[in-house]
Amino acid sequence: MGGTQVKTAKGASAEVAPESNLEGMEAKAEPTGAREIASLTPMMRQYLELKALHPDTILFFRLGDFYEMFFEDAIRASELLQITLTARAKGSEKVPMCGVPYHSARRYIARLIEQGLKVAICEQMEEPGNGPGIVKREVTRIITPGMVLDEEVLEPRASNFLAAVHWAERGFGAALLEASTGEFFSVEVATAQELVEALSRVDPRELLVPEGQRSAAEVAFLTARLPRTPSVTELDKAAFEAPRAALYLKGHFSVASLEAFGLADAPLATGAAGAALRYLKDTQKTNAAHVDRLSRLERAGHLLMDESSRSNLEVLKTLRDGARKGSLLGVLDRTATSMGGRKLARWLAAPLCALPEIHARLDAVEELAQKSVWREELTTLLKEVADLERLCGRLSLGAGNARDLRALAVSLAQLPKLSAALARCSAPLLKALAGPLSALPELAELLLRAVVDEPPVTIKEGGLFRQGFHAELDELVALSTSGKDYLLKLEARERERTKISSLKVRYNKVFGYFIEVTNSNKHLVPKDYIRKQTTVGGERFITPELKEYEEKVLTAEERRCALELRLFEELRAQVVAAAPRIRSAAEAVATSDALLSFARCSAEYGYIRPVVDDSDVFSITAGRHPVVERVLSAGESFVPNDVQMSSGEAQILVITGPNMAGKSTVMRQVALTVLMAQAGCFVPAKAAHIGLCDRIFTRVGAADNLARGQSTFMVEMTETSHILHHATRKSIVILDEIGRGTSTFDGLSIAWAVAEHIHDKLGARTLFATHYHELVDLAREKPRVKNLCIAVKEHGGKVLFLRKLVPGGANRSYGIEVAKLAGLPQEVVARARDILQNLESGELDEAGRPRAAVRRGSRVAAGQLGLFGGEASGGATPEVPAVPPAQQKVLDALRNTSLDTTTPLEALNLLARLQKELK
Repeated sequence: MGGTQVKTAKGASAEVAPESNLEGMEAKAEPTGAREIASLTPMMRQYLELKALHPDTILFFRLGDFYEMFFEDAIRASELLQITLTARAKGSEKVPMCGVPYHSARRYIARLIEQGLKVAICEQMEEPGNGPGIVKREVTRIITPGMVLDEEVLEPRASNFLAAVHWAERGFGAALLEASTGEFFSVEVATAQELVEALSRVDPRELLVPEGQRSAAEVAFLTARLPRTPSVTELDKAAFEAPRAALYLKGHFSVASLEAFGLADAPLATGAAGAALRYLKDTQKTNAAHVDRLSRLERAGHLLMDESSRSNLEVLKTLRDGARKGSLLGVLDRTATSMGGRKLARWLAAPLCALPEIHARLDAVEELAQKSVWREELTTLLKEVADLERLCGRLSLGAGNARDLRALAVSLAQLPKLSAALARCSAPLLKALAGPLSALPELAELLLRAVVDEPPVTIKEGGLFRQGFHAELDELVALSTSGKDYLLKLEARERERTKISSLKVRYNKVFGYFIEVTNSNKHLVPKDYIRKQTTVGGERFITPELKEYEEKVLTAEERRCALELRLFEELRAQVVAAAPRIRSAAEAVATSDALLSFARCSAEYGYIRPVVDDSDVFSITAGRHPVVERVLSAGESFVPNDVQMSSGEAQILVITGPNMAGKSTVMRQVALTVLMAQAGCFVPAKAAHIGLCDRIFTRVGAADNLARGQSTFMVEMTETSHILHHATRKSIVILDEIGRGTSTFDGLSIAWAVAEHIHDKLGARTLFATHYHELVDLAREKPRVKNLCIAVKEHGGKVLFLRKLVPGGANRSYGIEVAKLAGLPQEVVARARDILQNLESGELDEAGRPRAAVRRGSRVAAGQLGLFGGEASGGATPEVPAVPPAQQKVLDALRNTSLDTTTPLEALNLLARLQKELK
């Protein structure tokens, strides 16, 4: 970061290089004693009074063109923002101080919010010099991680939720509030895990909890399991009390009962909702009129995924760097508006579980996918629509400006055209969206007629309104901007009337407007001129007309600004009054945009409409991974695969095969296909039949949680335990390498037992990838277990991964071949082959040594005891005995026998023949 404009202790602006602190600056603690406070200036006392009201914030104190910070706030902010720390006053009374220009404060505030801090904005409520004493100042709003309204700080396509949480012995209640859009949801659940799942869907930036419980185990549990660790804020416990919260909510929504909001029998959710709304109003100093509805989140209506599953499948962001690109959302988001982008993300985070709603979305996507011309027409219209939700939110909360009114006007003007286009569609969902889009023509016309095309940034600058919108305003504008023309005309007219060619009409700050006449022309001055001042060279006069004009001009600018502010507030009030209709229109825009994005992807990527019903069937023909196929290099093609499962026949698919062959890709694409289908999107396959799924579980990858004292294996077992306790017959379970975090026999035992439990007790449709080849024997023991493997071709000592899923089990993992591809040194690869051959031929050699330690062609090391003999005398190393020919023949026969294709009778005959040869 380059030099920063700051304000020095004397108030002068200076460009200085950023640094964390002034050399030798001693941090002066904020004064607490009466004597110390009395010694401060009135302005500093005013600062301390305001700071005392907001002790947990960084106070941005407006001084002229700067926001200043003092004392501990200044020291902390200077380090975080990398701006120079200066001092106010001198000597022992110096106060640490730093500041930022008000016009660039947004980016500094954003950086503090990213650190989880809160910023209180203190503004000057009157112009300096308007009266005795110091300027009146007030905190106009408090910006917190969950209370951000600035479009330059917010991520356009991501929501910014505050989560208020209330709990008791009976369970947990939560409220989810998006201040910038007015979205408001409540939920009441029985367990902390269910609460985590509900909060994870919106990834809250700030957690609001009852005072005194910040360090409670429940808060620590929540923050540790959410996708992003939120900032935690405490609020008075009384705000969470259900009776008080209910009264507060009823007053805000002007209703007699909360039954319509689903809160009649949910005291914990009611308490959380009341606290969240109170926090919004208290921090933004407003009545929050745009929060005009409250919905109850029901688990039954959505396909559930815990955060681990959502993360493993990379639904909203990638595991590697948390980026949107490379995730399912990154592939499917072709929306034209930020509202549509947020809607699409919510659909993918919480797909549907209700067949009528799923089919309604699929019908809409099918119609749009078949009509490319309509798609382009709708896209063109949507691109002209700004973020109606956040525009309405800012204006309702008093944070909007004339540019927001102009953007709202242009956007509303597009809605009738969008409504007409959707009305032509035959899909019921698309036709239903047309109604809310045609409900605001009067407001659109008013705003377009009122606001100029390019209004200024601040409403105090003037110049907000078009000429002709308001007659009095036009007159005031003419007075303040066309005064020179009027004076020139007046001067010409008076010269003609008085015959004084040197007559001049002038102005100065002391005497105002006057007519100046030289001494040589004083005899020509008319009787209606009033003498105002005598100068060395002449006289100055005023006329009744000029006096009247002076009064108009001198007050015109002030009156103009006051009138424009009043007109702006009147327009804003009309927007706030129309907020419910604007919210409904915004919802329709977002829904149509998300459906259009699904349709565009479906048409351009070759997706097909899935059959979604209430059966237990899962059948995909030539399925593909929606993300992997989009990132393949030029010349590469994705190898599709068929997958068939059902609770009655192939309930568990055990998938074996080497590393790098594509087992994880196949399993993830199955889960993503289910997710896409139930979100209402077409799927990447030639055909798909999806029996409705209630939950998706995944246990994929290796990760630890050292902060909670959990090893990689502990995390793996914890996630597996969660699956076994919550999966049902309607669930889809993805298990990748269960048991690999411990010893081979332990891991194999756990993997086998888990698979048995899912088969015998749960009945969930499951894909189980493993390197334990012994698990293929499950198919012999359990009727609903089927074996699949990834095909591999060996040619000329090289391994070719065919990426094709075929029936049967694999008998090799090809791990050494993968290690070679990764670039391990050749000698390491060669040695690994030796060790593998030793291990495969038995645990110990004939001398009793571990076969892993034997090198090809080597002799037993000096001094080592053989299995039967003592230490080799004289350091001689006897050769390892060769395998007898008869035994070697038997071993060769066993190695060449395919157990997968050998019948029991053939196996008995083989054993009898081999035993005979050994005898």
